[in-house]
Amino acid sequence: MLSMLHTWLVWLLQNVVPFILLITPIVFFHELGHFLVARAFGVKVETFSIGFGPAIFGWYDRKGTRWKVSWIPLGGYVKFFGDLNAVSIPDREQLDQIAPQDRSLAFPLKPLYQRALIVVAGPLANFVLAIVILAGLLMAFGTLSAPPYVSKVGPGSPAAAAGIRQGDIIESIGGESVQSFDQIRGLIWDRAGQSLSVIVRRAGKDLTLQATPRLTVIKALGQTQSIGQLGIEGPDPKQWKIVRYGPAGAVVEAAKQTWTIVSTTLGYLGHIFAGGASPSQLNGPIGIAKISAAVAAVSYLSLLNLAALISVSVGLINLFPIPILDGGHLLYYGFEAVLGRPLGARAQDMGFRLGLAVMLGILLMATFNDLHLNLF
Repeated sequence: MLSMLHTWLVWLLQNVVPFILLITPIVFFHELGHFLVARAFGVKVETFSIGFGPAIFGWYDRKGTRWKVSWIPLGGYVKFFGDLNAVSIPDREQLDQIAPQDRSLAFPLKPLYQRALIVVAGPLANFVLAIVILAGLLMAFGTLSAPPYVSKVGPGSPAAAAGIRQGDIIESIGGESVQSFDQIRGLIWDRAGQSLSVIVRRAGKDLTLQATPRLTVIKALGQTQSIGQLGIEGPDPKQWKIVRYGPAGAVVEAAKQTWTIVSTTLGYLGHIFAGGASPSQLNGPIGIAKISAAVAAVSYLSLLNLAALISVSVGLINLFPIPILDGGHLLYYGFEAVLGRPLGARAQDMGFRLGLAVMLGILLMATFNDLHLNLF
């Protein structure tokens, strides 16, 4: 019995604690974005919750907002006056009964542009958080970089078949400019089986080749991943240098890295819908917990890097035009702007049900991937 208890405690410390440390600040800043802009426009905020379900603890601030930390650490929400629930479905019965002096406090009764800014502030806060984290890491530690020089080409590899040779300098892949060797992986990892244009510089001349990354199964961070590889090696360790950044340069570079995460994620999702990539790389809560535990075992600085990545992903996903997400609300507001009035109650309710079904389906698929990949 003691042995079993010890095993569970170790599992909690190794998996749950890093996950909570990772996800809580991301959720907090997302909801804080909504909260601050809502307060700026005079909206009454009834609840600010980190997590879902019953509260572990909570308190009221001087403006009557209930702040709480709940038992299920898989997100959070801000509930505004005039909302029916945590996903900002308007409480139509309450809105009909609001006293005239309180109507200015209700979120659904605010001007369209104010509601849109309040909604978009959450994802924007995630992007800002990611840029702040990445910029801080760049100023403190810099980043390793090396020229995109090919030091070795694997026999029988896709690179060899394409005509890439030792000594080539890769200038672009698939139309994307390559400045450092570490960029290459990000340009091909989700493009296995796709023919890509690769421009290399050889003996002072540019050559255009066609290379098709090969699907390769690797083990990383405690899980199996299927990625595209060309079969090349970069410069030896002596040629890798630490690039240092000042405050302005760090912010610019962090913004570029944030955009790279956004574009790579959108590209991967586009490949899934086009049938060119497998959704098996999508992770659910179990997978994220396992990855965060593996990263935390390396260092908590690495966990910060992962936090920036996930913060960008949370912000981006919330902008998808799926009802119940922030992007779904923005979609409704777009219809309202065109029609000159809000969508009918029935249309909105149907959209919210459809959005909930879509999100549950994605969660089930991601959880299946977690279990299928033996993340336990």
